[in-house]
Amino acid sequence: MNESSPNDIEVALGQCAEEYAERSYVPYSSRQRACVLLLEDGSLIPGARVENASFSLTLPAIANAFGTAATLGKTNIVAIGFSFQPSKADLAFLQAHPLGPFIEAGDRSFKRNLITNLPEPNQVLDPTQLKPSDWSTRMALEIAGTVSERAVIRESNFPVGALLELADGRLIPGVNVEHPDWKQIVCAETNAFGTAVTYGLLDIVNVFLNCPTDDQASPCGACRQVMVELAPQATVWMDRGNRDAEQADVDELLPGYFSGKALHRNN
Repeated sequence: MNESSPNDIEVALGQCAEEYAERSYVPYSSRQRACVLLLEDGSLIPGARVENASFSLTLPAIANAFGTAATLGKTNIVAIGFSFQPSKADLAFLQAHPLGPFIEAGDRSFKRNLITNLPEPNQVLDPTQLKPSDWSTRMALEIAGTVSERAVIRESNFPVGALLELADGRLIPGVNVEHPDWKQIVCAETNAFGTAVTYGLLDIVNVFLNCPTDDQASPCGACRQVMVELAPQATVWMDRGNRDAEQADVDELLPGYFSGKALHRNN
């Protein structure tokens, strides 16, 4: 495994984070933010800031990146780089995260405690998968159910899996990821949409949701606002156990949703 000096790694992580910061969804503040996770094999997982009309429910860059990592089953995170100076909230997220503790390694970078040699950063992981040739709604919901097995749910034991279908046939998964600080919890739908924003994949046609332990569950209000802002023309399919799947257009899920001028600003 190739190794670089701490300064080289900090620069490489910062540059990657700055690249993905440009994909932030920030119609309200225009504050582009991103971070990138470095895995022990040198792979990278980025996360961009995703704002919400319910502003306190904005998805921070760091929660976005960790959510994508959880969905992909990647827990071997050894370092983190930011495109910006981390806030107190970002530092608190790192201090309390179960995969930590993470300690400061540079001006805008952190590493897992006790890690001495960091790998040289290489490729950014692709979070997508291809749609099978025998695709169906039932198959999509079953895949979402399988995805839910990676949910991080130490507090609630309430797994949820989401699957976004893109117009080009690719799929983006997402799971709910809990955190000791409940304000930092990320729902499966928001997790998947956060990944879509980070990777610039917002041509979303369908959203499939599966909650294996509750066939009456439905998206929360915050996730509905996320969906209506980012994929207003999409259709949502919700698993209903042994009954037929329930479907609804995204704009039907949140009547009277916020649609102010800020949504049409350039990011």
